[in-house]
Amino acid sequence: MTYNIAIIGASGYTGAELIRLISEHPALNITALAANSKAGLSMAQVFPHLRHLDLPTLIRWDEIDFSAIDLCFCALPHKTSQEVISQLPKGLKIVDLSADFRLRDPAAYEAWYGNPHAAPELQKEAVYGLTEFYRDDIRAARLVAGTGCNAATGQYVLRPLIAAGVIDLDHIILDMKCAVSGAGRALKENLLHAELSEGYHGYALGGTHRHQGEFEQEFSALAGKAVTIQFTPHLLPVNRGILCTSYVHGDAHVIYETLSAAYADEAFVQVLPFGEGPSTHHVRGSNHVHLGVVADRIGGRAIVIGALDNLTKGSSGQALQNANLMLDLDETLGLTMAPLFP
Repeated sequence: MTYNIAIIGASGYTGAELIRLISEHPALNITALAANSKAGLSMAQVFPHLRHLDLPTLIRWDEIDFSAIDLCFCALPHKTSQEVISQLPKGLKIVDLSADFRLRDPAAYEAWYGNPHAAPELQKEAVYGLTEFYRDDIRAARLVAGTGCNAATGQYVLRPLIAAGVIDLDHIILDMKCAVSGAGRALKENLLHAELSEGYHGYALGGTHRHQGEFEQEFSALAGKAVTIQFTPHLLPVNRGILCTSYVHGDAHVIYETLSAAYADEAFVQVLPFGEGPSTHHVRGSNHVHLGVVADRIGGRAIVIGALDNLTKGSSGQALQNANLMLDLDETLGLTMAPLFP
C-alpha cells in the first residue's frame, strides 16, 4: 500500500531532507509540497540537488487538497507552525518538526518561546517524538512533535542513565557542538561565511537555549523530581552534525553497561566499544546515533559522548521514523542508508 504525503515548509533544510529521504521510501508518495514564499517554483529551482526527482511544483499550504493526503509533515518555524496546524483537517495525521508542540505545559512554552500558545488543545494532544522512548504513544498518535536536535542528542546520552539511577542528578554538564544548518535557511548576518568560518563560539549562554526546556521536562519526568542541568551549545562552521559531550558523576563501566543494555535492540543507536569516542563524520547524512563512554581520570566521573546528524536523526529522519510508526509501517523504511564519508 502507498500513502500520500504532503510537506509544508518544503523550501527549508528539513523540508529538503525529508524529500531526499522519502524519495527512496517504498510506501510513501510525495503528493504535495508547500512553501508560501516560493509558491510557483519547482523544487529544482529551490534545491538543484533534487532536480533528478519528479516532484510537484511548490504551492501555498492552503492550496493543498488534504482529502488526498494520508500524512502531513510540517517543517515551519515555531509560532507559524501552530497557527497553520490549527487550520488543518482534524483527522489528518501530522508530524511537526517545529518547537510548537514539544513542551506539554503552555506556561513553559510561553516562558521559553516568548508568546502564548495559539493552539493549547492541540498542544495537549501532541506526543513527544523521541522515537526510541515514545514508540507506543507515537504509533497511536495523530499529532507528533519532533524534538529539538540538541535535545535529542542529549537525551540519547542521558535518558537511560537517569532512568537507571546510575548518575548524580545534581552534577550534569552538557557541552554541545552544533552545525550551522540547525539555525535554518533564512539569511542572518552572523551566519554569513565571513562571519562564521574559521571561528567557534558558544551561544545562548547561561542556560537560556530553548532546548533547555525540553531537557528539564523530560529528565524531570524520568527522575520523578526536578532536574536542572548545565547546557551550553557552541556553533561550529560545519554544515551538519551535533557532538554532545556530557560530564557526569558515576561509575564509567556501569554507565557503559547501562547504555549498552538500553540500546541493544535499537536499529539506529550504536554504543561504541568502551573508551572510544564518536565523531560527527561517522553519522553524517544518516539516521544513526553513536554513543561513547570514557572513564575520567578522576575516580567516580565519566564522559559520555553522543553524535548524530542534526538534519537527519535530529529532525527529518526522526520525523520519517515516526511517520512510519503512525502509518503502521516498518519504522526503518527509507532510513537504512549508510553515513556519508568522508
